[in-house]
Amino acid sequence: MRLSFLLLSFALFAQHPNPNYWQQQADYQMEVDVDVNTFLYEGTQELHYTNQSPDTLNVVYYHLYFNAFQPGSQMDIRSRTIEDPDSRVGDRISKLEPHEIGFLRVQSLKQDGVNLDFKEEETILVVPLDTALLPGESTTLSMVFRGQVPKQIRRSGRNNKEGVALSMTQWYPKLVEYDQDGWHPNPYIGREFHGVWGTFDVKLTLDKDYIVGGTGYLQNAEEIGYGYHTVDVDHSQKENLTWHFYAPNVHDFAWGADPDYVHDTLEGPDGVTLHFLYLDEPELKENWKRLQDDTAKMMSFFNASIGPYPWDQYSVIQGGDGGMEYAMCTLITGQREYTSLFGVTAHELAHSWFHHLFATNEAKYAWMDEGFTSFFDALAEATVLGKENPFGDFYSAYFELVASGKEEPMTTHADRFKTNYAYRTASYRKGALFLIQLGYIVGFDNLNKIIKNYYDQFKFTHPTPEDFTRLAEQTSGIQLEWYLNDWVRTTNTIDYGIEKVEESPTAGTTVTLVRKENMPMPIELLVVYNDGQQEFYYIPLYMMFGEKKFSSSFFDDITVLKDWSWASPRYTIELSKPIQKIKEIIIDPSRLMADINSDNNYFVYEVEQTEK
Repeated sequence: MRLSFLLLSFALFAQHPNPNYWQQQADYQMEVDVDVNTFLYEGTQELHYTNQSPDTLNVVYYHLYFNAFQPGSQMDIRSRTIEDPDSRVGDRISKLEPHEIGFLRVQSLKQDGVNLDFKEEETILVVPLDTALLPGESTTLSMVFRGQVPKQIRRSGRNNKEGVALSMTQWYPKLVEYDQDGWHPNPYIGREFHGVWGTFDVKLTLDKDYIVGGTGYLQNAEEIGYGYHTVDVDHSQKENLTWHFYAPNVHDFAWGADPDYVHDTLEGPDGVTLHFLYLDEPELKENWKRLQDDTAKMMSFFNASIGPYPWDQYSVIQGGDGGMEYAMCTLITGQREYTSLFGVTAHELAHSWFHHLFATNEAKYAWMDEGFTSFFDALAEATVLGKENPFGDFYSAYFELVASGKEEPMTTHADRFKTNYAYRTASYRKGALFLIQLGYIVGFDNLNKIIKNYYDQFKFTHPTPEDFTRLAEQTSGIQLEWYLNDWVRTTNTIDYGIEKVEESPTAGTTVTLVRKENMPMPIELLVVYNDGQQEFYYIPLYMMFGEKKFSSSFFDDITVLKDWSWASPRYTIELSKPIQKIKEIIIDPSRLMADINSDNNYFVYEVEQTEK
C-alpha cells in the first residue's frame, strides 16, 4: 500500500472549500462465518462512530438490505406495481420460498458495553442510544447479526444466472449516513445508495475451496494462496479459510466468491494492481483476457481526465445481475460480447470516481453519479475502442423521453420516479447531457478544468449540485444558476428556431431567431454563403453575465453579438450581404444543444425559393 495515502487519507476531508463542512466517520471491524451449503452466515461487528456534526445524536439507523428480498417487502410490491418493472426483478421476490429469501437480523447491540433496544422496520433498524452522542464525541456500537443470502435477484445473492455462487453486496448491517440534511434512512426499494466514509477491517471465513475477491487489501495472502501470491499452500487439513481484508477510506464493502474463479492480476497505471476474477469457462476466457489490458487503459484515461485513482488495487469480479459499482471493485455479469463487457467495465470503473471518490448522495442526485459516470465511460469507449460519436445515444434517448410525456425533474428522488424508464433516461442520459451542454456553454477547455478542480476540491466529500455549479462558475467566470435550475429542477426544454430570413432596408438580410420553449441557452449561429465564405455569430445569454472563450482554431472570425435576455422570445440579426448570396444558416452547428426540434434550426435559401 502507498504509505502516503494511508497517512493522509482522512486529512483529505479538510480539502472541502466550505470551512464549515463536516462529515461523519464510521470504522468497522467485522468477523463473519459463511456456510456455503445453507447460505446462512453469522457475524460480529464493532463500529466506532465519530460524530463530527454540530448536532447531538440520540438515535442511529442501520440499513438491513437483505430484508428486501422477502415476499411482501417494499421492493417486492414496487417491482410488481410499477408501470414498467425491471425484468431482473418483476414478481420473482413474491415467489421466493423460505430457504430462498434474504434476511438480516440483529441479535444483540450494545453501545459502549450497554445493551440497547432496537426496532427492525424491514430494511431499516432504528436504534435509540443509551447515551446521547455529543458533537465531536465517539462511541462504539457492538453487534451480533445473522443473515441468509437470498436467491440472486437484484445485485446481491447466491447462484446468479451465470453460476457464480456468492455475490455479496449490501450484505451487512450498514450505518445510515447523517449529513447536513440529517439522517437518510431510505428503505431499500431497489435503486441508489449513500454511505459514511471510514475503514473496514473484515474477516470472512468460508469453505476452503472458495476464492474471494472484493473491497480492500488482502492481509493474509501467504496463508490463503489461490493466486494471491506465488507460494502453494496446503489446505488439506482445513475445512474453512479466513480471508482478512482491510479497506481504508471507503463507504462500502462488497465481495464475490466461487470455487471455480480464475484469478488474474495485472500491474495497472501508477502501481495499481488490477484483479480479475471470473469463471473458468472456455467461451469467456478470451474476452476476460482481452479486458485486462483495456481496463488498464481505461484507468489511465480516467486518471488523466479526472484525477488519480487513490487506492492501490481494483477488482473486476464476475457476479451479480448486470453491473454495479462498489468500493475498490465491481461485480458484473460476464457472458457478453466483448464490446458489452468492455462497456459495463468502463461504466463501473468510472463510478470509482463519481460514486466512491465523490460519493454524492445518489438517492437525491442520481444524475450527478450516473450521468457524470456515463459521460466519462462514453469518452473511455471512444478513446480506447475508437467508437465514433460517443454521445449520440444520449441525445436520442432524451428526445424520446421528452416525446413520451413521461419525463420528470432530475431532482426526483431515485425511488420516486413513476417509471424505471424515466429514472434511467433522466439519471444516465440527461445527466450526461448536463456535462456535454456545460461544455457547450463554458467551453470544453473550461469543462476539463472544472472536472479537475472538482477532483482537487471535493474528493472524499459528498458534493452537491450547488457545489459543482459554484465551482463551474468560479472556473469559467460564467453564472450558471439558470442552467442548474432549468435543466435539473424542471422539465423545461430547449427549442430555438429561425423564424424569418428576409431582405432588410439596407440591402442586407434580417434574420429573426425565436425561442419557442422555456429553457434559455446561448446561441451559436453559422452563416454559409454561396461563395464558400462563412460567418460565425455568438449570442451570449444575458443571465450568464459572461461569455464563452473560443479556442483559436474554432473559427477565424467570430462575431460576438449583444446578449439575448430570457424575457425576449425573439432576437434579430442584421447580415451585411443580401439574401440571394446566402446558402444556409444554421443554429448550433456543433449539434451540442439538446434542442428538441432541430428541423427549425436550418434555413436553406434555395429551398425557400423553390417552395415560394
